[in-house]
Amino acid sequence: MGLLSSLVVLGSLIILVLAVIAGRLVYKVYVQQKGRAVKLQALEAANQKARIEQRRWLNKSIQILAQAVYSDELTLTEASIRISGLLDALDVPTAIKAEFSAFYQLREKTSHIPYLEAWQKLSNAEQKKFDLERLQQEATFNDFVMDAAKRIKGRDF
Repeated sequence: MGLLSSLVVLGSLIILVLAVIAGRLVYKVYVQQKGRAVKLQALEAANQKARIEQRRWLNKSIQILAQAVYSDELTLTEASIRISGLLDALDVPTAIKAEFSAFYQLREKTSHIPYLEAWQKLSNAEQKKFDLERLQQEATFNDFVMDAAKRIKGRDF
């Protein structure tokens, strides 16, 4: 009986040691998961703040461009390209795009006109032809774009 008692005590001791080891491992996993959760929350908060700041910056840019239309600092075409692009970047609903469709329509009508380096590569005659076409499109859309620019002032998307 002495041997059997010793084996039972030894087995119980081994089980106790393994239970303590398992408990410590479970605790370590718990601490790691809790740490990850805290880090994830902080990361999500930082991302949310960045999204809010980006939206604020895009909205401010739209307001500046709308004002530039009235002060004749931009062509209607350039303003339409930029404002419609910013509205797209803000991923506004279809109803907003429809409300400010003048920007999208003028952008579409002038999308084939080269710009930047491609513009520089054109001959003077080609540039004049495209300028005339752009001015004709701007004359067609002038009232609509000006109205849209007026309505966009003060809006936050």
